[in-house]
Amino acid sequence: MRTYVGHQQAVSAHDFVELALGTPVELWLGVEGETDEERAARLDAARDILADNPHLPDDVSRIAAEAIEAYAPELFNVVLLVRPVGRRPVRKGAAA
Repeated sequence: MRTYVGHQQAVSAHDFVELALGTPVELWLGVEGETDEERAARLDAARDILADNPHLPDDVSRIAAEAIEAYAPELFNVVLLVRPVGRRPVRKGAAA
């Protein structure tokens, strides 16, 4: 069975991420051994992409959350730790 996103075939998780972002993952994460000049060019290109699509970080966060919810929902099992209102932790050596 083949899977397509738009007109592109996705054969790996890496392909799905790249197609969801619309850019290569390496553009955002970098590559091992890149020179300072390569890094500067990569970051410049990333800034241009973000300037053209300011909603990209929100879209990526939403897609990541949806993927986690679908494939690893146990990661969302979070217990909130609530500090009582009006109480501050006592620091060692602080006057009471």
